[in-house]
Amino acid sequence: MTTMRDATLASAFDHAARSYDALVTANPGYHAHLRRSARRLGLRGPGRGLRILDLGCGTGASTAALLSVLPQARITAVDASAGMLERAADKRWPAGVTFAHSSAEELATAGIGDSFDAVFAAYLFRNTADPDRILGSVRQLLAPGGRLAVHEYTLSGARRHRVLWSAVCAGLLPVTTALGDGALYRHLWRSVVEFDTAERFAHRLTSTGFERVRILPLPGWQTGITHTFVGQVPQDRTRV
Repeated sequence: MTTMRDATLASAFDHAARSYDALVTANPGYHAHLRRSARRLGLRGPGRGLRILDLGCGTGASTAALLSVLPQARITAVDASAGMLERAADKRWPAGVTFAHSSAEELATAGIGDSFDAVFAAYLFRNTADPDRILGSVRQLLAPGGRLAVHEYTLSGARRHRVLWSAVCAGLLPVTTALGDGALYRHLWRSVVEFDTAERFAHRLTSTGFERVRILPLPGWQTGITHTFVGQVPQDRTRV
């Protein structure tokens, strides 16, 4: 199996932007799970003065989840898909939310600044060619003691969870194919099957220099399929 990467994937997301919000809303628990992962950053509201990077913001569901927890934080929302980003930016947001067009691989040159208090990344890392490189970039963007929460499809390793994931995707494909987005959702299916297990991805965080790494399951049908990963940059950023 092969998955899409880079410009091809960004273009597929551009095309899917028109129907993406409706499809994810039909996913039981989608928005509630994002809010749960945002709370797992462990930052206390209302977030006045905090700088948060929403990496891979899509159409803004993760941005809204962050605002539900930290309504006064300054959020920089970034995505590689111009179509998704346009749809996100067209929604109503408080003055503290800004949007930037950049791939995760180009963060260092995106002009978004650094010293973020937290980074939130939802459904991002399995879509990248080099997750370790991006985790290293994220670590550099975080202030000492800064926090990371990754909300991602990462299978437990148990066969039953892989079977359930495949069954859900098989049921979704006829609808997305009719919308002209079948290739993207076949990528979604394959990217999860090919990506790290939860334990393997947690090991990536530790190897990249994050401390206090934890794997936190999500409830409902996504138990064993979707997890929140949390970690923290050391107060001394020179430690790896």
